[in-house]
Amino acid sequence: MKAVGIIFSNIHDNNVPELARIRTLGSIPFGGRYRLIDFPLSNMVNSGIDTVGIITKNNYQSLMDHVGSGKDWDLARKDGGVILLPPYGELNNNTLYNTRLEALKGITNFLFRADEDYVVMTDCDAVLRINYAEILEYHVRNHADITLVYKKRKAAPGELNETTFDLGKNNRIIGVNYKKELGSEEENIFTNIFIMKRTLLQNIVMDSISHNKNHFMAEVIASNLKSLNIYGYEHKGFYAGISSFQAYYDSNLALLDEKNRHELFGDRSVFTKIRDSAPTKYGNSSLIKNSFIADGCEIYGEVENSIIFRNVKVGRGTKIKNSIVMQDTVLGENCTIDCIVVDKNVTITDRKTLSGSSNHPFYLGKGIMI
Repeated sequence: MKAVGIIFSNIHDNNVPELARIRTLGSIPFGGRYRLIDFPLSNMVNSGIDTVGIITKNNYQSLMDHVGSGKDWDLARKDGGVILLPPYGELNNNTLYNTRLEALKGITNFLFRADEDYVVMTDCDAVLRINYAEILEYHVRNHADITLVYKKRKAAPGELNETTFDLGKNNRIIGVNYKKELGSEEENIFTNIFIMKRTLLQNIVMDSISHNKNHFMAEVIASNLKSLNIYGYEHKGFYAGISSFQAYYDSNLALLDEKNRHELFGDRSVFTKIRDSAPTKYGNSSLIKNSFIADGCEIYGEVENSIIFRNVKVGRGTKIKNSIVMQDTVLGENCTIDCIVVDKNVTITDRKTLSGSSNHPFYLGKGIMI
């Protein structure tokens, strides 16, 4: 069973406006050396999907720089491979899309040129390791028209999410709920992963153009629960939904837990753009506790419960706790930062103290100097 992949790189930019102001959600750094798009892209490659269309919208220069020809994912091919799709809305209309269905209307040529039987669609707001081949087998076994992947779990306090499911016999979806804030009970939280036949998706898109439909979940899924066989597939491993800046912060630090790291990375590789950085250098005065530190760094201070990206420099006497520091950032001597998300290319000069809290981390924008 062959499938073509579609990744929406911008759909959830509003979830983390702080980080997506200058980039797409898909190109937001995550986990010390990755970008969010690396996870859906790697899942597709590991599942045998070798044609992947990435739908762009705006601020996608960093995404293009990161993905390039797709060679780091073994997708640099004459036929298929990775294809960046234009950021337009409806067919023959050069306006930018606002919804998933409008985005799909703009890639009808891509859908009709593909010859794979199935389509796997995913966003970039879900960090998980999943085998799409297994979901395809489940889809066929249940004679499903559409299969949607969900994660059963309790939401974190204040966590935002748009869609949860009510499930009936054999995990058939019988209800779709839209919630701005999740409660404290376990929910079937939609991971924004769809699987269906390519011809069905073509028909859905063309019907949407004819009848001016714009919302995939409301006007395609929720309104067809009785007429279509729509099933849920439960993902049981690590899952992080990047639904807010707080969720981004918490999801990064969750990787410091060995169980989460194993479930996310395990025996299947997560591919990313290769950079030829030197090994990290640790000074005599450095002290590292429960942290992830990428290559190319120079660490002379203390790092605890933190994620440090490539080529970060930490001066003597500086203490970093419960923070995320992105690449090419320089921290001077005798600084203290706690519960801070530091974007790329930031300079923090000597003797600065910056502090947020675990339930309200502070953000330093790209390229600033303090």
